[in-house]
Amino acid sequence: MTAYLDDLDSAVDWLLQRVDGPLRIAAPLALGKPHRLLNALYTRVAPDPSRPLQLYTALSLNPPAASGNGLEARFLRPFNERHFGAGFPRLAYADAMQHDQLPAHVQVEEFYMQSGALLGSSQAQRWYTSLNYTHAADAVAQRAPQVIVQKVAAREGDTQLSLSCNNDITQDTLDAIQARGLPRPLLIAEVDPQLPWLGGSAAVEPDFFDLVVTPPGPYPPLFGLPRQPVSDADYAIGLYASTLVRDGGTLQIGIGTLADALSHALVLRHTDNARYRQILHALDPELADHPLVREAGGLGPFEIGLYGCSEMLNEGFRKLVQTGVIWRKVHDDPGLMQRLADGSASNGDHARLAREGEYLHGAFYLGSSEFYDWLRHLPEAECRAIGMRRISEINQLYGGNEVLERLQRRDARFFNSCMLATALGAATSDALDDGRVVSGVGGQYNFVAMAHALPDARSVLMFRAVREDAGKLQSNVRWNYAHTTIPRHLRDIFINEYGIADLRNLTDEDCVIGMVAITDAAFQRPLLQQAKSAKKLATGFTPPAQWQHNRAATLATRLAPFRRDGSLPDYPLGSDFTPIEQDLLRALTWLKSHTGSGAGKLRTVLAALRQSSGVHDASYLQRMQLAHPKGLGERFNARLLRLALARTRRN
Repeated sequence: MTAYLDDLDSAVDWLLQRVDGPLRIAAPLALGKPHRLLNALYTRVAPDPSRPLQLYTALSLNPPAASGNGLEARFLRPFNERHFGAGFPRLAYADAMQHDQLPAHVQVEEFYMQSGALLGSSQAQRWYTSLNYTHAADAVAQRAPQVIVQKVAAREGDTQLSLSCNNDITQDTLDAIQARGLPRPLLIAEVDPQLPWLGGSAAVEPDFFDLVVTPPGPYPPLFGLPRQPVSDADYAIGLYASTLVRDGGTLQIGIGTLADALSHALVLRHTDNARYRQILHALDPELADHPLVREAGGLGPFEIGLYGCSEMLNEGFRKLVQTGVIWRKVHDDPGLMQRLADGSASNGDHARLAREGEYLHGAFYLGSSEFYDWLRHLPEAECRAIGMRRISEINQLYGGNEVLERLQRRDARFFNSCMLATALGAATSDALDDGRVVSGVGGQYNFVAMAHALPDARSVLMFRAVREDAGKLQSNVRWNYAHTTIPRHLRDIFINEYGIADLRNLTDEDCVIGMVAITDAAFQRPLLQQAKSAKKLATGFTPPAQWQHNRAATLATRLAPFRRDGSLPDYPLGSDFTPIEQDLLRALTWLKSHTGSGAGKLRTVLAALRQSSGVHDASYLQRMQLAHPKGLGERFNARLLRLALARTRRN
């Protein structure tokens, strides 16, 4: 019988009374993690070595830290308090792990990390488990967890609870535990009234859980990802990618500004097609005639619409649904889907599809507060069209419904981001060459492999052509890299701000030519020389002259008119920053870029010392608590800020 409590300490007592000795706890990734319950449990067991704790989870999200009194901290503190709420419950174990301060009897295993946040943590790096997302459920089952804890949604007048944001692996884990002949773990739900309620397979009866705890208020806001500005390079990548999407097809996208840029480009293509084509022509006059665009994509509005099928639902999907890009419904009846595919569907079939079908499937969701508010207030019919599914139903074809999923996922385009690509078509997305993990594999390999398993699908890996490291520009197209996420035998399509490289089924020589064609001009010559030295390119190969146009300045010139007129705004999906904060963020980004090396730092310091007060600086200094600087440090920070504002100010 399900127990009900309204006190977190009592819930921890309940758990500890039912589990003797060491604790093995599993929790969902990201938003579905019950922060308050996990904090109460950690507080209890951290000082007690007689209660060893192992936690199996992923993506433990905390707001960015704002320590010290520098410019970054001065920017973050007021923003964090407004955006996350002054009482946001930071995950205590995550803070401890970041600083290698977890007690010896506590271990946290994660298969995906907050990007770049734990590169310096020995505990996080040692206990990371490299997994495809579809393998995570069985990996957790192998650990024989005694308890699974999860945040859930409830709504007035409904007896069911909703797994809501995380229908990803809880049920798959229970099945895997049963298949291994292990006892069913205790299931504990923490009800969060802020969490949007979604039905379908995400809805469960209360007796699915052994304990339901509803902590008292006040309830902090849900963790909202701050939306970041989209750069020229991001927009170029998104625009190129948007031309490969076929009307009536299937869409998967990842997270971040590349996904934001792609979503905005698809919205432009549908809602202002003339402007969209004008931007494409300015970006690349020959793009409309690109063989891959003609063969696999299109430039027209979405008359049939897209079906969204992605492990993560995010901000971009909200916009795509709202603007009518995503509206192609699918059904879980294979017979109905087959009749639709072969053109024999009856009027009754179409009516049933319209009534019962869904146009958006995901395994978990994460986004901004605006995204959560949209989900909370969806009309009932639109809410029913969004289905939260198990990860085994989203990230693969082999979860038991392959025939159905092949019918649903026609003309699928799987868009994901990577950090680096090699000239022979391998990709690095999750870790550095020394083995340290930046984030995790997640579902990327799943979708790349699925693109090769579906006859009309394509995998697209998006990346920026260059990166800055310690003030030095480096190419993200390499000859080799010591770590690989996607092997070169699964190479397909790569896109960066300089174009599209279609590598599927090509020879190594043609792959090299395709990748160097989208490499920044400053790095093409050494890459070509490496290819020739490795016998992968004819010694007499001469690069075409147009490859020298692959420069950031050229790209900025081509997109400048559309940046100025608002067609390509800094924040295409909305912003969590005030207008003043947007200017400050741009200035602080410039400052970080120009102080990455010793020489750059010296030049910036000297320029700051010469910088006079600007006419419009007062409001920015006020926001950064530097309107009346005290002491040498604050006066110098004020000068640095004035310099950065002057260098990034827009007319």
